[in-house]
Amino acid sequence: MRFCHFRRLESTAIVTFALLFVLSLFPNRAVGDKSADAFVQNAVYSNKITIFSKSYCPYCKRVKRIFSELNEKPFVVELDLRDDGSEIQNVLLNLVGRQTVPQVFVNGKHIGGSDDTMKALSNGLLHKLLKKNQ
Repeated sequence: MRFCHFRRLESTAIVTFALLFVLSLFPNRAVGDKSADAFVQNAVYSNKITIFSKSYCPYCKRVKRIFSELNEKPFVVELDLRDDGSEIQNVLLNLVGRQTVPQVFVNGKHIGGSDDTMKALSNGLLHKLLKKNQ
């Protein structure tokens, strides 16, 4: 009985060692995902306005224009100009359920995309979140 128990522990140790070895072959993958997640969280909660965008996207340009007309200077993350842009999009998918751009956050609150931002502007929510008088 003890011999069988020892063999089971030995097998578990071998599997654990093998798993750690395989994971050590790809250290940047795990760190990269955590890094993208940390970047998104920091961008959203450290800035009054954060826009995840792509530089060529007309919907992103429309959202950036809205904030420009409100004399606001958002923190803009141009995903197509970053090496980790696709990782950031995956983080956004997990965070808000969408991978599309733009994705707008005001004071840590997710507004949504271009149409959502336009709607928030027209119904007063955007001004309220920006703490501006209408």
